Amino acid sequence: MLSILITIYNYNLLPLVEELYKQCCDCKIEFEILTQDDASNSSLNIENEKINLLPNCNFVVLPSNVGYRENKNILVSNSKFDILLILDGDCKIVSENFIKNYLDNLKNNDIVYGGRIHPEFAPSKKKLLRWKYGKFMEDKNLKQRLEFPYRTLLFNNTLITKNCFNKIKFDSSFKKYGHDDTLFSYELSKIKAKIKHIENPVQHDDIDDNEIFYNKTKNSLENLHYLQSNSMIDSDHSRMITLINRLKKYHLIKTTANFYLLFENKIKSNLIGNNPKLVLFNVFRLGYFCKIESKNQSL
Repeated sequence: MLSILITIYNYNLLPLVEELYKQCCDCKIEFEILTQDDASNSSLNIENEKINLLPNCNFVVLPSNVGYRENKNILVSNSKFDILLILDGDCKIVSENFIKNYLDNLKNNDIVYGGRIHPEFAPSKKKLLRWKYGKFMEDKNLKQRLEFPYRTLLFNNTLITKNCFNKIKFDSSFKKYGHDDTLFSYELSKIKAKIKHIENPVQHDDIDDNEIFYNKTKNSLENLHYLQSNSMIDSDHSRMITLINRLKKYHLIKTTANFYLLFENKIKSNLIGNNPKLVLFNVFRLGYFCKIESKNQSL
């Protein structure tokens, strides 16, 4: 009935799998839990190997790194049931009825999305940037998600039919971090897949250090620029692209990029420090995108 698919890289997945296993057994359903490490060579995989001792559960390590997107595609191709629950390995289950909540909302939907939350407090000052962005900008409650059902869909905690997934799959042609969900959800909107949003969140539990997230955000913006410049998504599917198009209309891309370059080092210093400010993070994101776009226009 249900295939639970979890991708990881250098993370202890055993506690998450044990909780999911318990809930599936309590619901008395047919299920499998397939997990896959993307060739991290992590010592944590000693713990992850214990997943194979649980009935209907499997842990494997890929022989070579294939990237986030292809990792998920491989798991889907190896699954045996028609209903897929796709989870990120660094999540924590916060409801004892997590599986039941999804089972209760299966009927007549292609996708059911439960949402994501962040911890009430940041794990440390070194992780404040990712935590602040997640908690105050990225996390959306049910009401907010219902306003933009496709644009707010992520694939960190998503129930989807295999038939619907296979119509699109993750595009593994580009490898950098970021905007995997943006492209996938846009493709779902094109085929008018039926999405239901519910309140059934997981908690993001493995929060990046400030500098790691700063660099990942650069990669993410480069991916978004690639999607935009190759007409792979519509502008109204991304608030950033909508804003960029307004700046283009008034010929302000280069001006914004030059302004950002004047303060780039000071902005970075704040963002990777112990008191990062979200307003500067937004300036960084807009300025860096304009920097990419300005270079592109000069070619």
